[in-house]
Amino acid sequence: MIFLQLLFEFFKTGLFAIGGGLATVPFLYEMSDRLGWFTKEFLSDMIAISESTPGPIGVNVATYAGYAVAGIFGAVCSTIGLVAPSVITILIIGKMFDKFKNNLYVEHALYGVRPATTGMIASVALGLIGSAVLNDFNGQIQTVFASLDVRAAILFFIFLILTNKLKLHPIFYIILAGILGALLKL
Repeated sequence: MIFLQLLFEFFKTGLFAIGGGLATVPFLYEMSDRLGWFTKEFLSDMIAISESTPGPIGVNVATYAGYAVAGIFGAVCSTIGLVAPSVITILIIGKMFDKFKNNLYVEHALYGVRPATTGMIASVALGLIGSAVLNDFNGQIQTVFASLDVRAAILFFIFLILTNKLKLHPIFYIILAGILGALLKL
């Protein structure tokens, strides 16, 4: 039963997560609250690991979440569930592309979807910032400084600046982050 539930939950996520892998994260937070399969802290760890491994983040997180819930077959079910809607949609769009490529309604719908998706991804980014640099941040401004993890905030700003100023390979940043994280926790 858990395998069908994993397949179904990740199918829903894949069906509505327009905008790539990070757009799946709000669905995963909701899944965490509703089903209790994993904590939000565990989800943040899954995202961090998925960002540091090759492949699309959404697929990596789905695979990792499924594995955490129900082992290898759970990983397979959640991964298939996540990618199946995209595959089905792309096949349908591929068949009908010429008919709808100049449709004004489709163009206007995409105009609305783009900023909405960007807003969802920005929301995920803000949530990850809160969980990465704040201890038990509950969203209230007066508690931000009281709960600030200074070492994590320093790492955040170092990598925010480095990745915008230096155009180095992401592997460099991941290795440097691991080293700095280990040194700051000593």
